[in-house]
Amino acid sequence: MPQRHARPRRRPSPRVAPDPADPASSVRQRESISIFGTDYPTPDGTCVRDYIHLSDLASAHLLVLDALREKEKLIYNLGNGKGFSVREVIETARRVTGHPIPTREVERRPGDPAILVASSEKIKRELNWQPQYPTLEAIVRSAWDWFCAHPQGYAAPSKPRPASNSKSAPASKKKTSAKKKRGKQ
Repeated sequence: MPQRHARPRRRPSPRVAPDPADPASSVRQRESISIFGTDYPTPDGTCVRDYIHLSDLASAHLLVLDALREKEKLIYNLGNGKGFSVREVIETARRVTGHPIPTREVERRPGDPAILVASSEKIKRELNWQPQYPTLEAIVRSAWDWFCAHPQGYAAPSKPRPASNSKSAPASKKKTSAKKKRGKQ
């Protein structure tokens, strides 16, 4: 029988946008956001990470599942190909949400690399995948709009969606496409 390993303890995430799986992670329900290290060899001293919208991740998986009908194995990296620093994410979240989002600088976490960025060129080239939320602002705005509509997460019924500080182009583009498709059928 294969040996099972205990699941590793989850480390704090650099995520500052609301996490739909954990409504308590909302910036409105925390005293502050921790910035783990400010002395990295990056432009502002904080870690740089590559962010991808959940919908873009799902669409890439669907493309790969479809392509697996013709190929036995496919391996791709997914990301936007451009990293954003922790400070950039916090500033974007402040701008989108209109909240001050207090921060506190703490020690680096052991083992955190300064920069982690994925290249999605292979999946773009081979499967013609393109992210619908390519900017950090679009990703954070989408997460914030979802959270405003579901402040208790999936456990509570959905409320009417309030407007964020600016309109999300990808979301409105998708709605228009869906209306056109319905009209043609």
